Order: sequence, then structure tokens, then C-alpha cells
Amino acid sequence: MLRAAGVGVGDEVVVPAFGNVEVAEAVALAGALPVFADIDPASYCLDASAVEAALTSRTAAVVVVHRFGRPADLGPLHAVGRRHGLLILEHGESEAPYDEVAQRRQRAAYLDGKLKGVRTPDWGDGHTYQQYVVRVPGNGRPDRDAFARAVRLRGVGCWVPVKTPVHRMPGFRRCVSLPETERAADETLGLPVDAALTKRDMQRIVSACNALGGLLQQAF
Repeated sequence: MLRAAGVGVGDEVVVPAFGNVEVAEAVALAGALPVFADIDPASYCLDASAVEAALTSRTAAVVVVHRFGRPADLGPLHAVGRRHGLLILEHGESEAPYDEVAQRRQRAAYLDGKLKGVRTPDWGDGHTYQQYVVRVPGNGRPDRDAFARAVRLRGVGCWVPVKTPVHRMPGFRRCVSLPETERAADETLGLPVDAALTKRDMQRIVSACNALGGLLQQAF
């Protein structure tokens, strides 16, 4: 994708650090340098103002990654591209059948209305809930990890969606300020909204989380 767009040695490409390493690896494979910009805390996608702040005379492109089934806000990002003559490339997630998406949205709406003590996701336009990602408030990662362990002990599967941002990985380590990326990596937790989940399964998720989440209400 990058090479076909004319990106190569000597170029810089702005990418998110919150997510998988594959995008940064693709930039490096094209011979360019990945430059990390911060995310919008609601969508977990690149923030347009952070992208603009990361630009240099060598910037050739921006790779926008749609995250967790929530599309990025492309309008402001395309505006940045037009102002600076940059390519705005999209890296999408695999699409699910309509019926499956509808069922995930239904389960997500149920959790939105029932969960307490965690921050539920921002709906946004077109969210397909490939992952239902909440934030566990408190003191960052220690609270989130303890919350996750306790939820699992109650029989509910959960996962940390981004364990290590790319700018802290070997080979891509950068001394760069990405406060929203760091905060999201420390606070986010994925909960199941699979189409196969029954009403009883959903009640179990709510019960497990709310039994713990109430302890964190004061952190809001």
C-alpha cells in the first residue's frame, strides 16, 4: 500500500502507537520512518491536531487505523492532508456480517445501560463493536489489572486490548509524549459482546463488573 503510493526511503509516515505493531512495521518495510501521534480518547483513533503537530518537511503520509470497530473521524484528518499535501491512507478492520454486527450492537447497548463504575465506550457513528472496550478509572494499570483478575475469577472473560503501545516496543522505541495513548493503554479493558452470548451471559458480565466497579466510583 505504501510503496504503491510512492512512499519510500527518506519519508516519514504518521501512525498511531495505540494498537498493533503491523502498521509501523509496514512503514519500516517500505523504507520510511514511522512517526507516532497521539489518539483521540473517545475513538482511540488518531487525533487530527496531534497528527498536525507531528508533521515535518519529510512527512509523506498518514495511516489512519480504525480501532475496535469504531471508525476514525476522517474529516479533520483529510483537512490536514489537504493543507499539507499529504496522503491519508486508511487501515481498516475486517467487516462482519450485518446480523452479527446488529447483535453485537444490541449487547453493547445492554452493557451501556447496566454497567457502573467503569466508563463505557463512546458510540460514535458506525461503531460495529468488534471489541467492547471500557475504561477502568483509578490509578492506571494497577487498578485495571486487578479489576481484570477479579472479573475473570467471577467467570467472565476479559482482555487488555493494547498491552504495550508501539512507541515502547523494541525497534520502535521513541522519546515522544503521547499522554492519551499511555492513559488508554493503562485503563482499557475489553469485555465480550459476541453474538453467541445469552441473556444470562450478559447478566453475569454486568454482575461481575458492578460488584467491583462500585469501589471505583469515587475516581470519576
